[in-house]
Amino acid sequence: MPEICNITNFAPRKKIELLILMRYGTLSRQLSRLAGPILVETFLIMALGAVDTFMLSRHSDNSVAAVGLVNQLVNLVFIIFEVISLGTSILCSQYIGAKLHKRVIQVVGISIVFNFFSGLLFSALLYFKADWLLGIMGVRPDIMPEAMAYMRIVGAFAFLQAVSLAISAALRSADKAKYPMMVSAVANLLNIVGNYALIFGKFGLPALGVRGAAISTVICRGVALLLLFIILFKKHIPKFSKEFFSPFPWYELKKLLKIGIPSAGEQMSYSFSQVVITYFINMLGNEALATRTYCQNIVMFTYMLSIALAQGGAIQIGHLVGMKKTHAAYTLGKRVLRISVFTTVALSLVTAVLGKPIFNMLTDNPEIIAMGTAVLWADVLVENGRAINLFSVNALRSSGDIYFPVTIGIIFCWTVSVGCSYLFGVALGGGLVALWCALFLDENIRGIIFIHRWKSKRWATKGFVK
Repeated sequence: MPEICNITNFAPRKKIELLILMRYGTLSRQLSRLAGPILVETFLIMALGAVDTFMLSRHSDNSVAAVGLVNQLVNLVFIIFEVISLGTSILCSQYIGAKLHKRVIQVVGISIVFNFFSGLLFSALLYFKADWLLGIMGVRPDIMPEAMAYMRIVGAFAFLQAVSLAISAALRSADKAKYPMMVSAVANLLNIVGNYALIFGKFGLPALGVRGAAISTVICRGVALLLLFIILFKKHIPKFSKEFFSPFPWYELKKLLKIGIPSAGEQMSYSFSQVVITYFINMLGNEALATRTYCQNIVMFTYMLSIALAQGGAIQIGHLVGMKKTHAAYTLGKRVLRISVFTTVALSLVTAVLGKPIFNMLTDNPEIIAMGTAVLWADVLVENGRAINLFSVNALRSSGDIYFPVTIGIIFCWTVSVGCSYLFGVALGGGLVALWCALFLDENIRGIIFIHRWKSKRWATKGFVK
């Protein structure tokens, strides 16, 4: 880093910023260092859900539908945990770029404590109010027992995921993305073995079905949290010095909340809108509900590279913004966006072509197979906009431009996504495919708006390092 500082004394600003971008390495090396491990981790996290879905499909389609409904609610709670985790990633990225080590430690310590206590609160809510929450969802009586069983077990230990999110965010922002990746690999392996044993009753254990899947998930999250704590203290922050927290750094907590609350509010709004859309799909019948769950697990793999590129690119953008190198951040962002859109659309086409064979492996219900295959073709239209949005939202947040993506996300989520889903899918009778067409409109309209925002460079003045 000293060499970089010396260059700035002898060259014009924009040239210097491009040189700094090169000094970090070529784009391919940057993405391999950050996006590569994030990609593998994202794949493993998605695979965790896909394994549950695949194994439960051998149990029954109703089990798949029940778990899909519960996960809508659980994921909504997990987004609340992102209030702090998101702020942790953004602040740590910019502080690392500005070489403010003490502030990095403060942010990490506060985020872990905050997520632990908020996690306990929501764990209690998910456990004790499971019947009430599922009732609001309009869960059908034939899948309610399995939904309740899964909800109570997974919900009671939601705090494990809350703390894990905070630690993982801290490690990624410090260019240590490979460690959360390795933890995810271990968790996935345990989940496969646990699901096999507890769902179907292997190795002398009872066959617990949905309960077995839930227990396996909790065990995996507990092991993952333990490993992340070990890595945090061995590879990133050896200890939290008491003097860093005396007096208590309220200023950093306020910034975490300033970043996290609006962003998490937008994500919560999105997740709640998905709950509403799930309610619409529930009106269409169990086949539509199961198909949606299958499709969600399948299409996740088409945009997982976009997620990795968006997160890896956002970390580098945060570093560059912290160094006051906004032109370099802009240049990096444009390159990441091009790669993200191309790969996501290409993968969605491959998935659509292979749609029928994939569904034949998951179910023998001809209605689900036909419906799911049609949805995967409709999803090709969605992925261009989704790739743009994944990058743009992460990049804008990482630069400090918090409120714009929040405002746009909430408006279009409810007016276009929810409104058109009901209009096309329910009122006009278009079914599940029509709901995916509503998603196409939402993702692509927002994508156009976010591209304009990135090109305007209005985000360049909103960093947290002054």
